[in-house]
Amino acid sequence: MPDPRQSPAQPPAPQGEDNPFAAPPEGRPDQPWEPRRVTDPGKGGGPEGPGNDPDQQRGRWDPTDPVQRRARYALLSGMWAFFFTLFGIPAMGLLLGSLALYWGISSLRAKPSPGTPAAEGPIRPQTTAAVSGLLTAVLALLLTAGTYAMQLVYKDFYVCRDDALTKSAELKCNDLLPDPLRDLIGVKK
Repeated sequence: MPDPRQSPAQPPAPQGEDNPFAAPPEGRPDQPWEPRRVTDPGKGGGPEGPGNDPDQQRGRWDPTDPVQRRARYALLSGMWAFFFTLFGIPAMGLLLGSLALYWGISSLRAKPSPGTPAAEGPIRPQTTAAVSGLLTAVLALLLTAGTYAMQLVYKDFYVCRDDALTKSAELKCNDLLPDPLRDLIGVKK
């Protein structure tokens, strides 16, 4: 009884076709590996395929381009600046936000170097990353400025709260805040 897991016998391939998975015929010398050559451009995968079309290379992300690298740095440092500021480390948010602002602006102002695919067309692949980095940097810097402004304006409250030795002394510091802010940043009972 034949084994059902085995495929039925395949007819031999015609002599004109070359099966890349078949063993080489006996007596044939070993040949070094070479990529396949595709003659039909509709199938892709070869030098004439759609992946190597020069019109499609415009706007492609190039990690070796310093302009695009600065845009990527702007995006990453802007996001981290926002997170650090949001989670209570405004000094790090200020540093990363300033760097993101610098990298984003310099990336948007830079002219593409000649010879890169981005220099040939109007598409600039770093624009989205640079603008996103700028927006998150500005948001982080606004939050940082608000944090420092609150600490500067209500310095008496923060000094009183930090110097208080008892809970009742901390509660007394709430008198230094305006009524609307007592529930927001004041000492809770």
